[in-house]
Amino acid sequence: MPVEVGQIVEGKITGITRFGAFMEISQGVTGLIHISEVADSFVKDVNDFLKENEIVKAKVISISDDGKISLSLRKVNETPKQVDSSFEDKLAKFLKDSEERLLDIKRHHESKRGSGAYRRRKIL
Repeated sequence: MPVEVGQIVEGKITGITRFGAFMEISQGVTGLIHISEVADSFVKDVNDFLKENEIVKAKVISISDDGKISLSLRKVNETPKQVDSSFEDKLAKFLKDSEERLLDIKRHHESKRGSGAYRRRKIL
């Protein structure tokens, strides 16, 4: 069975190391799930998340020139990103956010200075 990047595959965990887990995708085809691709949270020990002979689904994230297959459990349930909004929409959002930040800074600055009713007088 040929595998392609982006494909979701099901297989059996055949070995666990300190840097990840090996998964048999089909007869004789094995891929590596790196420790950073096991879970969204910090993974200190892969054994806390996977067990040998466990059947799991993984996403093919890369295939090297020499045929090594990199897999990810984290990206299996990842939803596709929404279509980017137009430049005008992004610009309008940026301007609105900037305006709000400026107002917050001004309010913060004014609260440190006081109400502004008291002003120093020049001594002649």
